[in-house]
Amino acid sequence: MENNTSNNTENNELMKSVAFHTLGCRLNFSETGSIAQGFVDRGYKVVDFGEKADVTFINTCTVTDSADSTCRNLIRKAHGASPEGKIVVAGCYAQMEAPKIAKMTGVDLVLGTSEKYKVFDYLQEDETESVHIDKTHEFYGAATTHAEGHTRAFLKIQDGCNYICSFCIIPFARGRSRAIKIADAIAEAKKLLDSGFKEIVLTGVNIGEYENNSGEKLTDLIKELLALPKLERLRLSSVEPNTITDELLEVFKSSPKFMDHFHIPLQSGDDEILAKMRRKYSVDQYKEVINKIITAFPNAGIGADVICGFPGETEDQFKNTYNLLKELPITHFHVFPYSKRKNTTAAKMDDHIQHPVKKDRVRTLNMFGDAKLNMFAEDQVGEVSQVLFERKNKAGLWEGYTTNYVRVFVDSSEELKNEIRTVSLTEFKENKLYGALI
Repeated sequence: MENNTSNNTENNELMKSVAFHTLGCRLNFSETGSIAQGFVDRGYKVVDFGEKADVTFINTCTVTDSADSTCRNLIRKAHGASPEGKIVVAGCYAQMEAPKIAKMTGVDLVLGTSEKYKVFDYLQEDETESVHIDKTHEFYGAATTHAEGHTRAFLKIQDGCNYICSFCIIPFARGRSRAIKIADAIAEAKKLLDSGFKEIVLTGVNIGEYENNSGEKLTDLIKELLALPKLERLRLSSVEPNTITDELLEVFKSSPKFMDHFHIPLQSGDDEILAKMRRKYSVDQYKEVINKIITAFPNAGIGADVICGFPGETEDQFKNTYNLLKELPITHFHVFPYSKRKNTTAAKMDDHIQHPVKKDRVRTLNMFGDAKLNMFAEDQVGEVSQVLFERKNKAGLWEGYTTNYVRVFVDSSEELKNEIRTVSLTEFKENKLYGALI
């Protein structure tokens, strides 16, 4: 009889290995997942980042100086773990700083935001050219059955941005807005659902501006996605407040499959700073959008991005942001210190804020944000929610997320991974929400 165990061991030893590390937004995670699936389809074994690997793929972010620094540290770590392996640095930071990255020890390939999808071709080529940056910015889809351990699948529907926010480098890194055709998006969604995912998160740089060359609208896409029989839950990633229309909210309300969780970037709660940032809304317009969401979804979880220490931001202007976040039913914040980015208008402004001041403002908002999130989670006690379970933790409790994106812990002997179950939310203690299966 053939020894299958021995053969399997030999095959595993012969398989090439690949490790991944992703920085930044959900869109980056979606794109990494798509590329990871390509490696798996070509016979690679995925190993943890930091382990010895034939190929290490780092998908980068360049929103802040901190992201750039983290990327450089990851390159050093990857080279230390796999000095003989190939290191591929791809994405937004690679697009903007390719020559600098290419000079780092151990880096074999530097691929821009479009070229990273051609990584397999470049790995096969026997050439000395290591930098590949394409300025044309085609649309490359990213839907994948390899979602880095998540039970939610990310579906990329849009890329690039036509906005000219004075602080933002992303339009330089990813180009102008472009979007997938609805028919193609539906086909990708069906693949995800057929592979077992129950929840899809739509991702992009600016998905509220979704419109492709055929003139198809975001509302049309969402209607068709919600009509898919196998889809149980649909979420959106970050959506600009000026793109939240009454029509869009009506589509959201039309189906229980749409989750009552939103991420609406704020950046500042002061009109003068918003104008200097070239944002497309005022404080009053932002308030109106949030209030419309709460009217449609009274128990919605709402996140917001905030930048502290934008050039010229006074203490009173910072307090305006704090007070707005206090006033509105925002449940959690992503807070960033302003970071000067090359080629942006804000980088050339006067009156840049000192680092200690920015750091203090970030700390203040982070502490306040933690308190607001805890209050929101505690308010869920007594509610009943559908929870999608992700994993069993070291304490033996199952972890999952409610429809409005609150993490909940449940004690159960059942196998709950990737299951959606009805949960009674029973207790909040030590900053954690607990529940019981019904």
